[in-house]
Amino acid sequence: MKIGLVTDAWFPQINGVVRTLDRVRQELEALGHEITVISPDLFRNFPCPTYPEIRLALAGPGRLAPILDEAGVEALHIATEGPLGWAARRLCLRRGWPFTTSFHTRFPEYIQARAGIPPAWLYALLRHFHAPATGVLVATDSIRRELESRGFANIKSWSRGVDTELFKPYESRPYEAPNPIFLYVGRVAVEKNVEAFLGLDLPGSKVVVGDGPQLERLRKDYPQALFTGAKTGEDLARHYAAADVFVFPSRTDTFGLVLLEALATGLPVAAYPVPGPLDVIDGSPVGVLDEDLTAAAIRALEIPRAACRDYALGFSWQRCAQQFFSHLTPLPERGLAPAE
Repeated sequence: MKIGLVTDAWFPQINGVVRTLDRVRQELEALGHEITVISPDLFRNFPCPTYPEIRLALAGPGRLAPILDEAGVEALHIATEGPLGWAARRLCLRRGWPFTTSFHTRFPEYIQARAGIPPAWLYALLRHFHAPATGVLVATDSIRRELESRGFANIKSWSRGVDTELFKPYESRPYEAPNPIFLYVGRVAVEKNVEAFLGLDLPGSKVVVGDGPQLERLRKDYPQALFTGAKTGEDLARHYAAADVFVFPSRTDTFGLVLLEALATGLPVAAYPVPGPLDVIDGSPVGVLDEDLTAAAIRALEIPRAACRDYALGFSWQRCAQQFFSHLTPLPERGLAPAE
């Protein structure tokens, strides 16, 4: 099948959304499908305010239409609610094309943290965006229940996977720090609640792997912590494997792909009992969820690393891609209507 994937989140961004979409693309291509990715780098774009690494594209339906028509797409997925997502939505509605969407990010909570806008206003806008979709793909049951309570419909399950060949135990350490080592990996931004991790009273060392708008301030305010910047590939996997506990302080993530990456390297998890950690850990003895994050991190030190690795082996990218494909709605046979 020829599949169109429209996303405002794409390389050179490094985050869970981009990694998920790229890996699903690879898995589907390995199965013989053709994927056309429409992303900001194809158009004039500008940096998102306060998130300069996120590019916002200047493109309406008329710019997307010839790309999709030339590719002969037979199904379309709109992955994000940004400018390209809205443009693709308008194109589909004008042409009578069915499409699926996905809910990756709790933007209302993110924007509330930055600008104080009530989440209910923004959820109304997102509900409008997703309403025409034949399926709204979500990663967890917790997010499904939350969105249903807010009036979203046609919600479908789309789990996540982890590359257990890349994320695995490693012997050598890429950095030296006093034990035990408590690790955070992800964007260094206000919505990730990284400062809650850095403020914990813990023995040993705290290590932060990632980049973002808060990096320089937190590096200055917490000089005792080690800030490595963003890492990728085997270098990232080795940073996970060198730690003793993975601390996930976010209260707003819809899944938290980093949780699976940490577990695959044998790293137990400490997190708040909120959607994302609740769904990934699911009562399994590979992490500790507690409103007292210090207590959770200390208790997680006792978890066997082998149990974490074994648990992560149950999450397959192939299954994730198959779920995604099963929710696609084929486009009807049609003559192409104008985009404008």
